[in-house]
Amino acid sequence: MKRVRVTVSGEVQGVGYRYTLQHVAMREGAVGWVRNLRDDRVEAEVEGTDAQVDAVLAWMAEGPRGARVTGAEVRELAPAGGAGFEIRRDG
Repeated sequence: MKRVRVTVSGEVQGVGYRYTLQHVAMREGAVGWVRNLRDDRVEAEVEGTDAQVDAVLAWMAEGPRGARVTGAEVRELAPAGGAGFEIRRDG
């Protein structure tokens, strides 16, 4: 299992990024959460197999139509387990 925390910058708020990420993560079978940050970035934790997490990260680098991703910081974390993929309150 693999777990990462990702912070994505660019034009990623107001374009459906969180909702589409939730759909992509669930389709891939990954678990975790996503939220907007006050500095216009999006933060997420994604956990699953290497292939599941890598597929979600590949999508996050592009984002949905209307987004313009200019950067992503990825930090590996210890797996925590869990279920589902939720959209959290803004942080």
